[in-house]
Amino acid sequence: MKIELLATSIADLAYDRIRADIVFGRLKPASRLRLDRLAKDYGASVSTVREILSRLSSEGLVIAEDQRGFRVAPVSPAGLRDVAAMRLLLETYALPLSFAAGDLEWESRVVAAHHKLAVMERRMLAGETAGTELWKRYDREFHQSLIEACGSQTLLDLYGGVFDQYLRYQMVALVFRGEIAAAEHRLLLECALSRNAERACDVLTRHVNGCVDDTLSSGVLR
Repeated sequence: MKIELLATSIADLAYDRIRADIVFGRLKPASRLRLDRLAKDYGASVSTVREILSRLSSEGLVIAEDQRGFRVAPVSPAGLRDVAAMRLLLETYALPLSFAAGDLEWESRVVAAHHKLAVMERRMLAGETAGTELWKRYDREFHQSLIEACGSQTLLDLYGGVFDQYLRYQMVALVFRGEIAAAEHRLLLECALSRNAERACDVLTRHVNGCVDDTLSSGVLR
C-alpha cells in the first residue's frame, strides 16, 4: 500500500510540474518532448511520463504524434481566439450564478485574491519584471474566485482547464496592459461586491477582448 501511494504521489507531482511548465512557457510551444529527458528532469519513470503526456494530450496541452512521440501543443492566432471565446462563454455564464449565491466568505476570498493581484500589478507598473509568473498566478486566482460560488464543480473544472490554455498564450506573448487591465480588475471587484453581474460581464468581455487584441497586435503569434 505504501509503495502504491508513493508511486501515485510521484506521478501526481510530476504531472503537476510538467503541466505548470507547459502553461507558464518553460516548455516551449511546439517543442519535442523526449520521454527519457523528462523522466530524468521530473523524477519519474518513462512509463509514468508517457501516461502523463497522454493525459495532457486529452487536455489540449500536448500533441501525440503517431510513431513520433509527443510535443507541446503549438500556439496560433486562431487558437487564441478560440480559447478566449470559450473562456468568455464559461465565465459570463458562471458570473451571475456566483454573484447570486456568494456569501460573506466568498466576498472575503474575492477581496483577498484581488489584493494580491493588485499588488503585483503595481509592481509591474513600476517596472518590475521578476514576478511575471506570480502576477499571472494571482490573475488566475482572482478570476477563479469571482465564479467559485457558481454551484457547479464541473463548470469550475472545465473553466480551469480553459483558463490555463488562455494563460499559456499570455505567457508566450507576455503582454501586460498596464493600468487598463488593473482598472478593469478593480471594476470587476466592485461589480462582485455590489452583485452587478450584467456590468461585470460587460467589463470582462472588454477585458478579455482587449488582451486578445494586444496579443495579436504584438506579432508574437504567427
